[in-house]
This record gives sequence, C-alpha cells and structure tokens, in this order.
Amino acid sequence: MDAQELYNLSPALRLMGMGMVLALGPLAWVWLRNRKQPMARRLQVLTLVTLFLTFDLVLFGAFTRLTDSGLGCPDWPGCYGHASPLGAQQPISAAQSAMPTGPVTHSKAWIEMIHRYLATGVGVLILTLAVVTWLSRRKAKENGTTPNILSAWWPMATLVWVCIQGAFGALTVTMKLFPLIVTLHLLGGMVLLALLQAQAVRYAQAHEAAQRVALPRTVGLLLAATFVLLWLQIALGGWVSTNYAVLACSEFPACQGSFWPAMDFREGFTFWRALGAGLDGDNISFQALTAIHYVHRLAAYLVFVALLALAWRLRRIPAMRSYGNWVGALALWQFASGLSNVVLGWPLLAAVAHTGGAAALVVVLTGALFSSHRAVQAATAPKLRAAHP
Repeated sequence: MDAQELYNLSPALRLMGMGMVLALGPLAWVWLRNRKQPMARRLQVLTLVTLFLTFDLVLFGAFTRLTDSGLGCPDWPGCYGHASPLGAQQPISAAQSAMPTGPVTHSKAWIEMIHRYLATGVGVLILTLAVVTWLSRRKAKENGTTPNILSAWWPMATLVWVCIQGAFGALTVTMKLFPLIVTLHLLGGMVLLALLQAQAVRYAQAHEAAQRVALPRTVGLLLAATFVLLWLQIALGGWVSTNYAVLACSEFPACQGSFWPAMDFREGFTFWRALGAGLDGDNISFQALTAIHYVHRLAAYLVFVALLALAWRLRRIPAMRSYGNWVGALALWQFASGLSNVVLGWPLLAAVAHTGGAAALVVVLTGALFSSHRAVQAATAPKLRAAHP
C-alpha cells in the first residue's frame, strides 16, 4: 500500500461520467415535474433537491469515517487507478490479505467509492445550478426583462466551495486521515448545507411571498450567538471523532470517576499532527484524548442551554414557531444521541445520528437567520422616515 501513488487521475473522466449519470435522475425529475413552471421555480426545486442530497452525502461521509473506510481506496480520485473497486480486485485482495481488518478491504473500498460517487453527483447538480442561473439571468437581461431568479453569485459561490470540498476530500486520503484535514472536511460539508439552505430560503421569499420576520433585538442576538456556538461545537465534535476520543470518557455526567479528570490540553489541541501522534513523536496520550472529549462535553452543556432558550423564544413568535419546534426537538435529539455514544460505547447508529442532528441544526438555524435578519432592518425604516420627514 505504501508504494501506491497517492494521486492517479487516469479514472477521473470516468468518475465524472458516473457523477453525471447519478445527477441525471434528480435533474430529469425536477425538469419533467416542473416543465410548465417558469425557470425560477425549477431552479428553486433543484436547489431543495440538491440540499436534500447534500444532507445525505454528509451522513454517508460520517458513515465512511465511522466505519474506518476513509482509506478504503488509498489513492485519489479512483481506487488503485480504477473507477470502481471492481477493477481493483487484485490489489484490494492483496492489501486485505496482509491486513484483514483494514484499512483496505473490499467492503471499505466500496464504501469509500460510493461516497466519492455521491460527492461527484452533488457536484454536478451544483454546477448545473450555477450555469443555468447565470444563463437565465443573462438571457433575461438581453431581453430587457427583470430576471426573477436568484443572484448568480449564490450558486457560483457554492460551486467554488464544493470544489474546495473536493480538494479537502483528496487531502483526507493522501494525508492519511490527518485529523485537522478530516475535521475541516466535515466543517466544509456543513458550510455547503448552509449555502444551499440560504438559497432555498431566498427562493421561497422571492417566489412564494414568504415574509421576512421581524425579530426582537434580544431574540436576534440569541439566534446569532447560538449559530456561532453551534459551529464551534461542530468543530469540537469533529475533533473528537477524527481523534477517536469518544471512548476516553465512558460514563456520564462524570468522566473516569471525576468531574475534572486528568487532561493534557496542550497535546490534545495541537492541531498540526498526524493521526494518533503526540507532541514527542510517540502515540498521543490518554490525557490528551480525555481533554479533547471533555472540552466537547463541557461546550455541549452551553450549546444545549442556548438551543433550548432559542427554541422557547422562537416558539413565542407565531411566524417562527416551526423553527422553534425544530430547534427544541433537535436539541433533545443531540443530547440523546451524544449520551448514547458515551454510555453505549460509540455505536455506529448513534454516531451517525449525532452527525445528522448537527447537520439538521445547521440547516434549521441558517433558515431561521435568513428568514428574519433583513426584516429587522425593514421594520425600523418607517421609524427613521417619521423622524426625518
């Protein structure tokens, strides 16, 4: 496996073709089902479909990481220079014979490649959104009409970001699951969800007459603060998962029989190091893993309280009640799935569910932010005009 080239671009065109084939299904469904609708409506539906499939991709990425399949194919973008594990049967079998439990096995190779196929398909959908949006706005301007379509900057920014995500996906493999790279790859997937959700909300506001909600100043600040805390907690959670620090504490609410166990914060939060490596070049210490786990747990208490407070305040605003319900339900989901990871020994289902809950919170809080923040400015405008006739 060490002699295998890290980058082998020979199957790249075939992988792109497979991504296009995967994307054809959703594209055909959107265009045929909405063929009598204006282009803006078709783009709105395609944005929602892409958001749904990206959410699925994030979950499958978590499944790939949690099943230790991230190196199921040790090169990029294919598998031993082939577009699928079918063409790499011999090298996979040899690697599996040398190390029966991995990192390269037939099942792990398929998991890794399916993740790449899904990522390529999502990339094609985002490319389609960007190109069609740009062409539609250009055509409308040439015809002298006002384009009733979202600004092309949104899908273009999303396209750039998905390319960055692809680069991090490649580095995840070629840098051998380097913890910082894997954590940034997880965060990048969450950013992609936020970008697509923002576009979906903007389309709803433009074409479904959805009203922007004026939030009280305290609620707006609480929403913004909770959103920032959520991203911090996702980063900490990614750092726990990529360092395999979940099992450092196997009880709750204490850890190793103490509410302040022995911890090494310096080693635990040294970011530029290889997987499993400590500061002295030896294996990372158990105290460092404990620090990684326990910081995430302590931050979880703060985020949980903030989510419940936000859910309570949003539920008191009729137009934001559904957001409040979702925030409250997802906060409880995250508490239950996170607790299950600790006391049940990190079961796969609970671990994937915990990542899914975090992704859902990103979508919901992004939706709440983009459904309200501009309305606050609009609500103050009449007062300013009245003060300065």
